[in-house]
Amino acid sequence: GRHEVRSWKTDAKQSFCLMWQKVKEQLTLSMSFLLTVFWYCRRLYSFLAQLLKRWSNYLQRKLLRNISVLTEVDLLAYSAREWKGETKQAKHMREAYDALAWTYHVKYLRQVKRDNYCVLRAVLFQIFRQGIPFPSWMKERDILKLPEKLLYSQGCNWIQQYSFGPERYTGPNVFGKLRKCMETLKTNWIELSATKDPEERGNICNMLFSDETKEHKLYEAIKFIMLYEVVEACEKIKNREEPKHNLFSLLLARDSSSDPLSFMMNHLNSIGDSMYLDQVELLLLGYVLEVKIRVYRLHRFDTEEFQVSYPDGYRREWNEISLLTEDDRYYHIPIFRT
Repeated sequence: GRHEVRSWKTDAKQSFCLMWQKVKEQLTLSMSFLLTVFWYCRRLYSFLAQLLKRWSNYLQRKLLRNISVLTEVDLLAYSAREWKGETKQAKHMREAYDALAWTYHVKYLRQVKRDNYCVLRAVLFQIFRQGIPFPSWMKERDILKLPEKLLYSQGCNWIQQYSFGPERYTGPNVFGKLRKCMETLKTNWIELSATKDPEERGNICNMLFSDETKEHKLYEAIKFIMLYEVVEACEKIKNREEPKHNLFSLLLARDSSSDPLSFMMNHLNSIGDSMYLDQVELLLLGYVLEVKIRVYRLHRFDTEEFQVSYPDGYRREWNEISLLTEDDRYYHIPIFRT
């Protein structure tokens, strides 16, 4: 009996050892497999992370390369870099920048792409970036119908000669193109003014002002709205009514813009291509967008024309934006110290 008990214990022990050996082998294989999978997953994760980082850097570089309004830079550092030397002009410009920094409390500036849309870009970027609401008169009228209104209600068939900046005469397609421009302006303006988070609004602006096609549509829409207001003012003058603002008298007093057609042909059609807005047109721009445009003209430093506002007869409820210019042609955006 003792021998049988001993034999049974021995057989059980051997069976257990054999079973444990097999389980151990399976566990070893499973652990080896899991470790191998884990190693490959780490390698794959590392590879994908590097790929994503490279793609993100590429997109950022592309965005920064295409963006037409750059990020903030220190004002005095910009002045020192751009106006080196001891020439009379360099000293004068450095003094003007110093005055901006210490007297007017401008800390930074945003550089704006230098082309003939420059002032339109600088103004519209600030309107969008600040979330300034849609102008009241544009809310009362459907700006999408303005091109057809001028043609059918007021008989301005010469609008077919409207040119879109660098793109020349478009003939019968002008109305469809103008409507798309107006849609782009209205949609983006309403979206940005409804975006309450400043950071989100800034990101949307950066994307918008990195898309040249959309940008140009915005500027062409504003140009056409300026034309529409001139046509409206001329109609009032013909009916012996006073225009809403005296800027129209100044604009129509020029030989090159004595009527809406000459204003379009000699001025608006070339803006964005070979010309830029002059001082009178800046008055009109501020008026139609219902903003006070304060401009620091650095080349006029130490004169009464150093700081000017467009239009001069602005309303108190209008929002204010600021520009700085060294030559009345190209404009940058000043950022004030807070």
